[in-house]
Amino acid sequence: MASPRKLSSLLQAAALFLAMLLHGCNAQLSTRFYDSSCSNLTSVVTNVIRQAQNSDPRIHASLIRLHFHDCFVDGCDASLLLDTSGSIQTEKDAAPNQNSVRGFDVVDDIKTAVENFCPGIVSCADILALAAQISVSEAGGPSYTVPLGRRDGTTANPSGANNALPSPFEGLTSIQSKFSAVGLDDTDLVALSGAHTIGRAQCFTFSGRLYNFSGTGSPDPTLDTNYGDTLRQSCPQSGGGSTLNDLDPTTRDAFDNNYFTNLQSNRGLLQSDQELFSTSGASTVSIVNSFANSQSTFFQSFGNSMINMGNISPLTGSNGQIRSDCRRVNAS
Repeated sequence: MASPRKLSSLLQAAALFLAMLLHGCNAQLSTRFYDSSCSNLTSVVTNVIRQAQNSDPRIHASLIRLHFHDCFVDGCDASLLLDTSGSIQTEKDAAPNQNSVRGFDVVDDIKTAVENFCPGIVSCADILALAAQISVSEAGGPSYTVPLGRRDGTTANPSGANNALPSPFEGLTSIQSKFSAVGLDDTDLVALSGAHTIGRAQCFTFSGRLYNFSGTGSPDPTLDTNYGDTLRQSCPQSGGGSTLNDLDPTTRDAFDNNYFTNLQSNRGLLQSDQELFSTSGASTVSIVNSFANSQSTFFQSFGNSMINMGNISPLTGSNGQIRSDCRRVNAS
């Protein structure tokens, strides 16, 4: 028989192991998280997105972007959705988000519909993750299965949004650092950038490439000449900074791998796009070529990378809350 001291040590070790096991279970997202508590969740969210897309062809890209901009700031906790109120200063007014992210009204509609079927069950953070996945699939992209079980944060971080989110004006090294800071590698960077196969961008996000790249007084040398001429017609130097342009000029609303073939032809719209291919010696070049050569390879990597991004510091278990209104923290 074990001595009392040894028995006590064994019991402590067992208790520690059990605590670690329970913590791991609480922190684990699951593709079946709502199977019993809200089994019709996917169909409810899909119906709202389809209705929205009838009047807004940009909504798929916008919902994917919301998930991205949420996860890069303190993890996937729906902090981006919070409006300014009380102690909350919204992330929506941060420079990378202001006049850029959109679709909040559709998220509100999704939340209302979900609450009608499953009140108090589904977090806003999971709604963002699921809406992004459905938007990808509805636009013709891969149908990956998104893990769920996130809870909502109770704070916002506008300064974090200003610092953590990649900018369309940034060089590749800086963007790689921002992805690395949240545990994402170069394959994730290139794959997730492929979401720019749909959506639009305003002239001000790339006009420097057309007229005065890096203060040279000349266009970006990595920009295809004919493509540059077309963009200058849409974005004259004298104004028009808010005019929308297709991120993918070939298949604007179809989720495919044309984004990567565009990069190979120097027809990436944003500096941050084109540098994935035009930066000499960069590891991203071979990944772009791989995705350009095989849409199925891109689709597989994109699904994996969306799951990786959705796993950035989620709140699970008893952490956070299930907000009843995605724009506000629940009253204490």
